Amino acid sequence: MKVRVAFQGERGAYSEVAALQYFNITELIPKRTIADVFYSAEMREVDYAIVPIENSIEGSVNETYDNLLTTSLKIQGEIYLRIEHCLIGYEHSSINSIRYVYSHPQALGQCRGFIQRHGFEPIPYYDTAGSVKMLKEKRPDASAAIASRLAAEIYGLSILAEGIEDNKNNYTRFLILAYPEKGEEGVRRVEEGEGRVANSISPNSKTSIIFTLEHRAGALYNVLREFASRGINLTMIVSRPIKDRPWEYNFYLDFEGHELDDRIKECLEGVKDKVVFLKVLGSYPKAILQ
Repeated sequence: MKVRVAFQGERGAYSEVAALQYFNITELIPKRTIADVFYSAEMREVDYAIVPIENSIEGSVNETYDNLLTTSLKIQGEIYLRIEHCLIGYEHSSINSIRYVYSHPQALGQCRGFIQRHGFEPIPYYDTAGSVKMLKEKRPDASAAIASRLAAEIYGLSILAEGIEDNKNNYTRFLILAYPEKGEEGVRRVEEGEGRVANSISPNSKTSIIFTLEHRAGALYNVLREFASRGINLTMIVSRPIKDRPWEYNFYLDFEGHELDDRIKECLEGVKDKVVFLKVLGSYPKAILQ
């Protein structure tokens, strides 16, 4: 039985590459936006959604954070994907013939040095693989795209240069989301070799939460003290503006441990007393950076 997985972008997007690495047997469903990916899973059109959450060079993917605030989906897993960018163009093209380069703004930012050294004019596009598809269909002059090797293979264009990212420690972290009952299915599918989603407690679990604070001095310190006093390791904290309350923020926090662990349950009970709003996004197996 195939797992249906929605990802953002055209065929060949890095989200598709991550899904292919995470799941063994999949039917991959491309969606134009991250919001579309969430909606597809929420409407049960697919079994899972895979979305980028942060890049080690360019930082947070804000659209994902904003959708996590309102979704009913739970995080079931994560994967780190090493991002290796390619300059992709027409057959028989040379780098010296390129004037314009298309890609997603994050990819353009990750290849900023390469672009500047060659004097290219960067042109933002909604998706890395989408820029390759556009190149194939519209064939603009003196143009190339930045995307994955898979995108070049899918659309039959040539790789003019590989590994053009400025920093070789370039990773994107992706989240795998589904309704809670999918975590139980994931345990079975792991045993059957279909994927790596699970919802059982393990010593290598990670938990993600969102919380909102009262707008007063020491509010964030009081929350973080709940974790520090119990020796719980925080792995990420990000703030996002609350859209109808200027200069106030939602905080997204990742930490080691499972929400069903006694120590974590005690910590979250302490946090509840110190926040206006708390949402547990899920507990899931911690990915290994390779």
